[in-house]
Amino acid sequence: MDARNIGLRNIEVADTKICSIDGENGKLIYRGFDILDLVNHSTFEETSYLLLFGELPDPEQLADFGRRLREARNLPEPMIKNLKNRPKRAQPMDVLQSCVAELAEYDLNIDDYTKEAHVRRAISLIAKIPAIVAAWNRIRTSQHIVDPMEEGSHATNFLYMLRGVEPSADEAKVMDICYILHAEHSFNASTFAAREISSTRASMYAAVSGAVGALSGELHGGANVQVMKMLLEIGDPSNVEKWVANRLSTGGRVMGMGHAVYRTTDPRADILSRLSRAISKEKNNKWFEITERVEKATKKWMIENKKQSIYPNVDLYSASIYYSMGIPMDLNTPIFAISRISGWTAHVIEEKFAEAAPKPALYRPKAVYIGRYCGPMGCEYVPLGERHGQ
Repeated sequence: MDARNIGLRNIEVADTKICSIDGENGKLIYRGFDILDLVNHSTFEETSYLLLFGELPDPEQLADFGRRLREARNLPEPMIKNLKNRPKRAQPMDVLQSCVAELAEYDLNIDDYTKEAHVRRAISLIAKIPAIVAAWNRIRTSQHIVDPMEEGSHATNFLYMLRGVEPSADEAKVMDICYILHAEHSFNASTFAAREISSTRASMYAAVSGAVGALSGELHGGANVQVMKMLLEIGDPSNVEKWVANRLSTGGRVMGMGHAVYRTTDPRADILSRLSRAISKEKNNKWFEITERVEKATKKWMIENKKQSIYPNVDLYSASIYYSMGIPMDLNTPIFAISRISGWTAHVIEEKFAEAAPKPALYRPKAVYIGRYCGPMGCEYVPLGERHGQ
């Protein structure tokens, strides 16, 4: 079968000023800034500002941005009532996707199509998505909803709303770094979904809702959940080599290994590996050791049996970090969304206002038809009553 461009791999569909990935050298750039510099010096709030506005803020701009985020955190009361009426078995990503779409109903200026209005919506979504995730987890576990803090960082506030107890500074810093690392990654599946939907002139809420749906799949954002399930199945460091060999020799995949873009280690994986090592040591658990052994065993097996090099991606070590922090596994992907909303909304704005293109354009790729063919005149339609065992 001719796989000329199946999955649009390496097909250039648009220009962007938001993010650059050098897959050969393992570089990730947000608006011209290396991800390593942002992790070492920035915060999620500052990184979000950079993604939305294209420049790093000055102190006054950052303070105003933080104020706008804090003021936008509270959820509409009808939404909270709706959440309480949902089946507690509902999947967090399904709940989040529907809530993002529902937020359109509470936008009193939904018909305002200016860029300023879209920036306001972006800030509101960045602020509210953590509140939705935390509120749903409290509701489904029969706990009272925790209102947002009046102060505190974005990461601190999410952990507080989730647990009802203010997190330690170290935990908040780890979460903040995870947010920065997951905030943007160019034309990944969910971002492409958001931009494609935006190209139809649908609302930002529709675009982000679609992005949440794309992120929920296990080959995208849901991969970190599969990584943690893998670690739990392995159970002990001594089981790693046998488990990995069995999985790969029978045609299975080791989740968290390999990437569609990087041909070397995902730079985010390096940072997360160090965080996982530190938090596993602090919590005195085995999850980092198992994960590190999975990485090494997979690399070794692939070289020996396939003569191919393979490297960890962002999901391999993030799973153990969240698990070590006591976060339910099925919230791993919603946390990804909490981070990625900054990138999604930046891309929606860039798409809608042609900030990297001559003009907005509707996405309309072409498919190659390989189905039934009965000649240039088409197939003959036989009336229902005349069809006999065809």
